Amino acid sequence: MRYFPAILSESETRAFYDRIQDEFKRNGWGLYAVEIKSTGKFIGYVGLHEIGFEAEFTPGVEIGWRLDADYHNQGYATEAAMAVLKQAKAFGIARLYSFTAKINTPSERVMQKIGMVKNGEFDHPKLSMDSPLLTHVLYQIDL
Repeated sequence: MRYFPAILSESETRAFYDRIQDEFKRNGWGLYAVEIKSTGKFIGYVGLHEIGFEAEFTPGVEIGWRLDADYHNQGYATEAAMAVLKQAKAFGIARLYSFTAKINTPSERVMQKIGMVKNGEFDHPKLSMDSPLLTHVLYQIDL
């Protein structure tokens, strides 16, 4: 979680889970669990999520991922994100965004590997001006 402002509390985690479930009910898509096929071990999520803040590129849908650090740099995020891109197209989503703190170069590499194009940078409106995570890169892909 080094590229996130804080670890979520139990109540914040529950609220996030509820939001994911609401998106599935409302849209038919959301954030999907990622597990190791051979063991069934849950290692994170990859999927689609409604962008939850105002910016010049919102409203919109984000493709995003969070995986356990033990599974970084093994291709899991890229493989799962490629599958999610196909699914988003099937749902009729015309454009997806992805963004991360500018210092999170591993996540930015995933964006590039799945064919997204850098659209610019922005200061995340939910972060303080002195946060090292404030400046974000913004990528998009038209499906």
